[in-house]
Amino acid sequence: MKAYKLGMVAAEFNFDVTSMMIERAKAEADFLGVTISKTIMVPGVFEIPLAVKTLLEKGEVDAIITIGAVIKGETEHDEIVIAQSSRQIADLALEYNKPVAFGITGPGMTQLQAVDRIEKGRDVVDAVVKMLQRLEKI
Repeated sequence: MKAYKLGMVAAEFNFDVTSMMIERAKAEADFLGVTISKTIMVPGVFEIPLAVKTLLEKGEVDAIITIGAVIKGETEHDEIVIAQSSRQIADLALEYNKPVAFGITGPGMTQLQAVDRIEKGRDVVDAVVKMLQRLEKI
């Protein structure tokens, strides 16, 4: 496999969950023989798109993974955060023509459900590597 360089943008909010997702992502990258060469920690999921854009503009990575956990609170704030962030992340992938994988869990999940979904950290690395491999064949 080609030694791809990945960027990772991860949210500090709900770090008890995202830290485990980050560890899963690092382990999967090692397993696949790819490198997470740049990591940016941001306060929350809402801030992820700006960091993704900054990494894409620098052009030092082949693709980016995003990691976050948006847990349901007393309002519908979680739905707004996911809707806005996911749209912007998808738009950036298209604008820069590079894979940006969505490893953000939620909305509407409880803390326990968030912990149950920490393998998304592994899955997001798999997804971005598959996209890189498939786009090379076009």
